[in-house]
Amino acid sequence: MVIDTHIHPALFAPICTDANRFGQRCDEMNYHLMKPSDMGLLKEQYALADIGRVVLLPEDCSAETGTPAISNDEIAQLVAIDPAFYLGMAAVDPRRVDACAELERAFAELGLSGLKVNTARLKMYPSDERLRPLYALCRRYRKPILFHAGLCLENRALAKYAHPMEFEEIAQDYPDVNICLAHFGWPWVQETAALLIKYPNLYANTALVNFDGPYQLFEKVFRQDMGEDWLEHNLADKVMFGSGSPRIRPVRSKRGMDSLGLSPKVMDKIYRHNAIKFFGLEEAE
Repeated sequence: MVIDTHIHPALFAPICTDANRFGQRCDEMNYHLMKPSDMGLLKEQYALADIGRVVLLPEDCSAETGTPAISNDEIAQLVAIDPAFYLGMAAVDPRRVDACAELERAFAELGLSGLKVNTARLKMYPSDERLRPLYALCRRYRKPILFHAGLCLENRALAKYAHPMEFEEIAQDYPDVNICLAHFGWPWVQETAALLIKYPNLYANTALVNFDGPYQLFEKVFRQDMGEDWLEHNLADKVMFGSGSPRIRPVRSKRGMDSLGLSPKVMDKIYRHNAIKFFGLEEAE
């Protein structure tokens, strides 16, 4: 079974019933020319990649936009459809006056499983003091943090706020909090790899920006930009599978990873066991 750690449910039909809100979401997240997706069809698509669990990511820049693009309540609504299949993260705009209260509600009442932060979209560096109370809550509730890292394709987002090296201070200051640098920090993959070597609590996922098809891009990133055996010998315990859907179909992303020819032991870690460790799912196994 594969765990996909990076799904944006912006197009999931149950939260797309309001046409105006759906249009706002697509404009904000740059999902143009896309339509709402039937949940049954999505499950069939996941099955093609042997995906047995997916992590749903919200988006909250409501201090700027007025409402979250994907709210914590919408994530909880989707998780409730199939709690054994969907795992939901929380997001809170740190500029909200109720930011800490909302994150506590997301953890304690909605049962969400971690914090997702997009500093490129928020236009603040990861060490910004407005974010640190949220990190402290993650420590208190023993929840992981997934950061967008590297280039962001969303509108009004700046990559300088999400360069991988900007996250080093947070990895150092919160050693007891699991942290994922999503998208492997692309295009700064060597910087991301260096941080993974140094910090035990730091992970990355494979939800790379769709610059080429997965076969070409994964070969470039994991065989050329990185050393031939870095994944096999050095980073096997630090990388999780993530498709980045809906920008790329999960089955295409998985086939791209399969094409690298890594050992079955390493692929099992990337596809499943590292995510179990990152999200603390061992007790559920």
